[in-house]
Amino acid sequence: KHSRSFGKMDEQIIAMYARGMSTRDISFIDNLYGVDISPDYVSKVTDRVLEDVQEWQNRPLASVYPVAFFDALRVKIRSGAAVKNMAVHLGIGVRTDGTREVLGMWIAENEGASFWVTVLGAEGPGVEDILIAVTDGLKGMTEAIEVVYPQTLHQTCIVHLIRADIIRFSEGQSGRVKELKPIYQAVDADAAERALERFRNTTMGKKYPAIIQIWERAWA
Repeated sequence: KHSRSFGKMDEQIIAMYARGMSTRDISFIDNLYGVDISPDYVSKVTDRVLEDVQEWQNRPLASVYPVAFFDALRVKIRSGAAVKNMAVHLGIGVRTDGTREVLGMWIAENEGASFWVTVLGAEGPGVEDILIAVTDGLKGMTEAIEVVYPQTLHQTCIVHLIRADIIRFSEGQSGRVKELKPIYQAVDADAAERALERFRNTTMGKKYPAIIQIWERAWA
């Protein structure tokens, strides 16, 4: 009685909210546990994590990351009354001692160079350089890295390139990705470029010009 917190129940409320349930849906758990939980109370409970979120967002980062990975995950996110498939862009940095940490998470329906310049410019406080940036060809990422960290080596992940190739093959043809092995298993860039040119002139290369474009963008 007169308590402002339900202890473990509050943790369950936050967990349900994180899984996409609305405050009104969560308030119906009072039928199961015999406690009076209103939508307003649920909102107050979920708002308590905002301080932790802000503290995490403003934490100091390392000055240099030898390697940083940037990727996008497609997840369902509640937006108003609807649930949308949106991209959550994730940055993971590798410290000089080999440990990893999440640099940040950003949600955007339309990413581009200006979006990534804003993101990379706000990486701080304190991030002075990223030596190698590994991405899956995110739109505008190369241009943004050149602006914010001009000395950074931008490397497109080979696994992501192969995965992008497989998606573009028609049904039943994905096994033909093995024809690209001479490209991604080449001993150096010159040998890989010659292999790409040979693939361009094959029947598969002419049938799937989009695959050629994927590798050309990675080369650039």
